[in-house]
Formats: sequence, structure tokens, C-alpha cells
Amino acid sequence: MDASADRLEFAPPPQPGTTRAFVLAIIAHVLLMIALTWGINWNRESENIAVEAELWSAVPQQAAPKLVQPPVVVAPPPPPPPQPVEQKKVEAPPPPAPTVKQPDIAQEREKKKQELAKQRAQELERQKKLEARKQLEQEKREQLAAKKAAQKAAEDRQKQEELAKAAKDKSQQLADAKRRETLRQENLKRMQGLADATGGPTSTGTALRSAGPSDSYAGRVRARVRPNIVFTDDISGNPTAEVEVRMAPDGTITSSKIVKSSGVKSWDNAVLRALDKTETLPRDVDGRVHTPLIIEFRPKG
Repeated sequence: MDASADRLEFAPPPQPGTTRAFVLAIIAHVLLMIALTWGINWNRESENIAVEAELWSAVPQQAAPKLVQPPVVVAPPPPPPPQPVEQKKVEAPPPPAPTVKQPDIAQEREKKKQELAKQRAQELERQKKLEARKQLEQEKREQLAAKKAAQKAAEDRQKQEELAKAAKDKSQQLADAKRRETLRQENLKRMQGLADATGGPTSTGTALRSAGPSDSYAGRVRARVRPNIVFTDDISGNPTAEVEVRMAPDGTITSSKIVKSSGVKSWDNAVLRALDKTETLPRDVDGRVHTPLIIEFRPKG
């Protein structure tokens, strides 16, 4: 075995794709040469480009007319000889009628009529203006008179109000004086009959006997009537029913009626039924029976 065979045996193996890379390199060089050649030709053609320009006049001008050959005129044939025409006699027109000129007197009269009509129109216009001015002045006078009348009426009304107020003040003073006199007389009577008074130690009245019921009488009446009230409805709030009760001297109930409704019909009826069932109310601490008597009833006390 020779030395060249030894070198090939120990040489590196050939790389795959070498042929394809070589072919691609040749194609790239050929394309590059074509591009360079086309660029040179393009530059050469661009140097030979001609430039054209059109010149226009700054001032517009019109062209001369085109030469036209005149048409050939042919002479017309000679006219025929004229025929003899019979001459007619022409009558002259009659002279115009003379215009009659209007005399100056009529013109003056017409002019005076126009001036007179103009003066009448001016006089009518002046009278209209004068009447309008008079009407305006009349309206102003009426407005002023109405204003004065309204002012006078207001003054009169104010005076009447002042007089009424003075009379009211005087009547109030008289009533106060009368009330003071009445109070003085009552004090005198109370002082004279103090020994016969029936009021309690804390009473502040002036009469010998109390006219109204005692403080505990209302509670005693309600305590007598309430056990007889039968009412099972569920209502909102605590409405008040006021009942007028009339009694005999011994306390027997003779009549009862609602004087102020509670707004709940069932509660009003329950109160009336309880009074009918009670029949008799107790006497006051001094043994009196107060009639008529106003009693208030509430469903929740």
C-alpha cells in the first residue's frame, strides 16, 4: 500500500451537501452579474432622455383670420322692360280739426278747487289730531281722578279701622273694668260666706259649694263602667270616645249618647252597651249626682 492510499484512509469523511452548495453559489454569482449588467444599461439609457418644453406667451394673442377665397358673383340677367302703369289720382287728406284751447279761467278754477280740497283735507287731519289730543288729556284726567278717589277711599278706610280699633279698645277696657268689679264683688261674697264653704283645705274656688265633680269622681265612674265593657277587636292607637250621660237624682242612668266619636264604631258601641248594663252610677263625695256628665273612655286606659 502506497503513501497516497494511506492519506485517503486517514482523511476526514466528506461533508454531505457539498455539491448542492456549489451549485447554489454558481447561481448566486450569475444573478449578481445579471443585476450589475442591467444597472449599467439603465444608467446609460437615463443619460439619453430628451427633455421637451412648451413656451407660452405671457400676453394672450389671437391668430389672424384664415384666408378665404371670395365667392364668384354671377351677374343677374337684365330685367324685363317696365310695363306702363296707370296713374291714379291721389286725393289730399283733409286738414286736421283745430284744437280748442281751454281758456285760462277754467284752469284757474280747477286749480282753486284742488287747493281748496287740499286745504279741507289738511283741516280734517288737524281736527283729528286735536280730537286725539283731547281724548288723551281726558283719559289722563280720568286716571288722575280715579287715583285720587282710590287714595281717598284708602284714607277713609284707614280712619274707619282706627275708629273701630279705638271703639274695640274702649269696649275691652269697659269689659275689663266690669270683670274686675265682678271679681271684687265675688271676693266680698266669698269673704262674707267663708264660714259656710264646703270645699276642702286645698280648694282655691270662691263659691260656697263646688259646681263640678270632685277629682276622684271620674275614676269612680270609670271603675263602675269598665268591668261591663266587652271589646275584643285589635285596633291601633288609643282612640277616645266621649259620652254624655244623663242621670236621675238617685244616680240611675236615663240616657247616654256619643258626643265625640273615637273613630272606631265598634268601640263606641261597646261603651254604650256597658253604660246600659251598668244602669246606676255612684254619687260624688258630697252626695250629689252630676247630670249631664261627659265621660271619656279609652280602650287601653
